[in-house]
Amino acid sequence: MKVYTKTGDRGKTSLFDGTRVYKNNPRVETYGTIDELNSVLGIITAEIQETNNEKHKYKEKMKIELIEIQKNLFEIGAELANPNAPENPKLMNQLKIHTEQLENYIDTLTIQMPELTNFILPGGGKTGSFLQLARTVSRRAERNIVALLQKEVVEKEILIYINRLSDVFHTMSRYANFEENKEETIWISKTR
Repeated sequence: MKVYTKTGDRGKTSLFDGTRVYKNNPRVETYGTIDELNSVLGIITAEIQETNNEKHKYKEKMKIELIEIQKNLFEIGAELANPNAPENPKLMNQLKIHTEQLENYIDTLTIQMPELTNFILPGGGKTGSFLQLARTVSRRAERNIVALLQKEVVEKEILIYINRLSDVFHTMSRYANFEENKEETIWISKTR
């Protein structure tokens, strides 16, 4: 089977149900951003795999969480690619459970770090920086979902889950920098 089909050469693509739409359709933009986020997480898991050692044992748990998120993102992307998808209570329950698990993970990491009292600039170490990139892409995915749900039905658990991802990526970034003794730069406004 060839990778290229030439069916998109005029700016259109097919949704899961066969409907042809322009590639900048809000639904395509939404699941495309979910796919982009999944790819960023692939970069992070590769980075973690390369640098996971006795000194950085925390990365194994982080990698497990990221792969679970990637699996859920594939499910969400498939759901969003089908404008006529029937209700999927199994997926919604799965997302609800994982959202709660992510909240617990955020709490577990947060209590181990110094309290955050200022805004920080994205950066620190490589893992922390990539996680901040994932945070920003998840925020864009969330904005795309909100735009889509203003026109079409989107299950609320999807929006809640994507919203929570930016929180977990921010916390993971801080924790990676904390564990690796990478300095975070405090943002101080020069105009206020």
